[in-house]
Formats: sequence, structure tokens, C-alpha cells
Amino acid sequence: MDKFTILTSIIAPLDRANIDTDAIIPKQFLKSIKRSGFGPNLFDEWRYLDHGKVGMDNSKRPLNMDFVLNKAEYQGAKILLARENFGCGSSREHAPWALEDYGFKAIIAPSFADIFYNNCFKNGILPIVQDNDVMDQLFTINDEITIDLESQSITANGKIYTFEVDAERKRRLLNGLDDIGLTLQYADEIKSFEKTYFKQYSWLA
Repeated sequence: MDKFTILTSIIAPLDRANIDTDAIIPKQFLKSIKRSGFGPNLFDEWRYLDHGKVGMDNSKRPLNMDFVLNKAEYQGAKILLARENFGCGSSREHAPWALEDYGFKAIIAPSFADIFYNNCFKNGILPIVQDNDVMDQLFTINDEITIDLESQSITANGKIYTFEVDAERKRRLLNGLDDIGLTLQYADEIKSFEKTYFKQYSWLA
């Protein structure tokens, strides 16, 4: 997992509330358990004018040019803005996989569904909670903003907004540690334990 320290990017304003995980990545694309390859089908029903199916060549599908991610000025955005209750619905981890695979590194919203919020941290995405007044200001910005995880701040149009984040989750993002990376920190201790354990209980080896 990549380290998250300072992120400067344009923002993609998705001005909708209660965006559920089926909208983020529709159910027909959940067959794979790999973390990659979901980006082209992120918000599939909103991005394309036809019905998406597994195996389709997305480069040949008709685009909905009214949808924010298809507009030229938001290409390359790594920060997504949304409204209340983002990531509600089923607990599928494919939703943050699709967002990360598309290129999003942070999501700013007034609130998130709990399971989705937790899954974001596990997949290197920083979910930031801001109140509606701040969100209204951010939705008016047409320039880059900067998120500094160490100082827990957002700099936008010369203004600084702070945010809260759990200390352990912050440490893991700053160091690029997912669950596997966290375990590998103790690789030497695990090997030492296994060596001693299997020496003592050799019939289990």
C-alpha cells in the first residue's frame, strides 16, 4: 500500500447524498477477488449510457457526458467530494477497491457508512469528514486543494480546514501499512516463534 502524506489534486465534485456501494461498483462486477481492474467500472451506471457487463470493452462504450468523472476539467482528480452517508448499502470491499483503482486517494464528505469508512483505511484511501458548511465551500472550488495527513489539514483557496482521524489509522496510512504490511513488521518474530514451536512439536511440521 502506498504511503499517504501530502496530496495535492483537483477535486471531483459528486454532489449527491446516500451514494451506496452498488452505485460505486455494481453487483455484476463483483466476481473477481483481485483488488485491481475495477476502476473502469466505477460508478458504471452513471458513467456510461449503456448497461455494463463483465468483459465489455469500456473504451468503446457511450459515455454520459453530464456525469462529473467524464468532464475534461476533472480528469486526473484524486480527491472526491460527496454528500451525506457516502458508501452506504452492502459491505462490499470492492467499493474502495474501485475508487482506489480509478485513482482516488481521498474522499471528503459530511458522513460515511461505517463499514465503508473502515474499508477505506485498509485500502489506502483517506476518508475525511467535514460539516455541511465546509462542504458547501469546497464544492465551489475549481482549483487544486492540498490534504496534509500529518497536520490533519485541508488547504483550499487560501483557507485551512482541519479534520480528525484515529491515531493508529493515521500511522498506518503515513507508513503505507495495510493489514498484511502491519503483520510483516513482525516477520522476524514470527519466524523465530515458528522455529522454536516446530522444534518443540516436530510432528506438526
